[in-house]
Amino acid sequence: HNTLTMETMKRVAHRHGMVCLINEKPFAGINGNGKHCNWSVSNDKGENLLEPGRTPHQNLRFLAVLAVVLKAVHSRAAALRASIASPGNDHRLGGNEAPPAIISVFLGSQLSKIYDEIEKGLVSAATEGQIINLGVTHLPDISKDYTDRNRTSPFAFTGNKFEFRAVGGSANVATPCTFLNAAVADAFMECTERLKALLSKKGARDEAVMELVKELAKETRAIRFEGNNYSEEWKAEAKKRGLPMLPSTVEALGALADKKAVDFLIKTKVLSEGEIHSRYHVAVERYNKTLEIEFHTLIQMVHGYVIPSIEEQITRSSTTLSKITTEPAKKKQAARVEGLCSTFGELLGSLEALESTLASVQSEADDAKRMHKFKSERLPTLRKSSSRKTFGVCQSTAKFSLGFHLPESSGFGVSLWDSGVLQDPAFFYCGMGTNWSTVGFCSVCGRGTR
Repeated sequence: HNTLTMETMKRVAHRHGMVCLINEKPFAGINGNGKHCNWSVSNDKGENLLEPGRTPHQNLRFLAVLAVVLKAVHSRAAALRASIASPGNDHRLGGNEAPPAIISVFLGSQLSKIYDEIEKGLVSAATEGQIINLGVTHLPDISKDYTDRNRTSPFAFTGNKFEFRAVGGSANVATPCTFLNAAVADAFMECTERLKALLSKKGARDEAVMELVKELAKETRAIRFEGNNYSEEWKAEAKKRGLPMLPSTVEALGALADKKAVDFLIKTKVLSEGEIHSRYHVAVERYNKTLEIEFHTLIQMVHGYVIPSIEEQITRSSTTLSKITTEPAKKKQAARVEGLCSTFGELLGSLEALESTLASVQSEADDAKRMHKFKSERLPTLRKSSSRKTFGVCQSTAKFSLGFHLPESSGFGVSLWDSGVLQDPAFFYCGMGTNWSTVGFCSVCGRGTR
């Protein structure tokens, strides 16, 4: 249904002479476009195994299934990150209510407390009395009030299901769902064998299940996180915990080339080694082509719109300067023309560096190496060549005009990559700030530019 909806949106937009981008991050500082993959698992009776039960032993089953899912996400975090990787999603993840690229699981305070107590060995025999003391009989009361407070979590439990919140807006949800299903299936297979071994030692089924839950609670502690996923402290903590740190598509796609990271797809017979290899190369090629299209579009916009506008403005300002008769006004206008010329020189220099680096990256024949060059060589050039001066679109005339960044802004001017895609000719957002900002004044009509 989601794929059909996206295709319908594109067709309807085309019918009206428009283009529906479904871009994850068209504007910096504005909430992006993503999806929540709502996921649960049922048995052959149609019972949701992630729905807390109404008896202590039903809730023991719930805790066991929940522990298996934690095992799956913890063991296959890198592959799950790769399943949602795309150039657009890289700019959405990590801000404005989108979860970061570090995969972690949020359970909520009540469930976290229960797993902490199980991990500490406060429950061992799984008798009805101990389960009641653990608070498991109260699990039917779980609601979103307990489990949906943390909007920064990429993988959150929300009452009777999980939400995989890091999927990009333009993505086909089949890929992350397939990877998640395969990861959970692989975890179930492993845990089944471990439970059989425990049954041979413990004898009693419930005690063996509780022992398995205890083991899994310890093993998956690193993936459980209840705090602010945006914080710098969490990045340091995640690194300390040994979680995969894959901030961009370039790093994330490496998981598809790692046989150990994707062996679960082969074991579960979801994908063959050749199919995984093909998916990796298709993803790399798509990444490269997307960036090439964006950068070429940026260069065309600068050549076709920005440069002519500055040239026209310099001509007008220079003509005005030649006609001014009073010395104070002449001095100020001369400084204004000098500023325009200085900015024009900076722009031409930045554009030349941009085109040179793009040519260097595109000269690399190997797709994987080109992808890494895009990350290591391309983006630093943009950052180095950026200045505090920028160009906006006049709200009145809809023409490009010279503007200046606010001091706290760190945008890169007219850029599809960092400032978003210019969709409406009357509005242009420049900068990486958190809000729309007036960054200057139109040198033609004097009104603010965005």
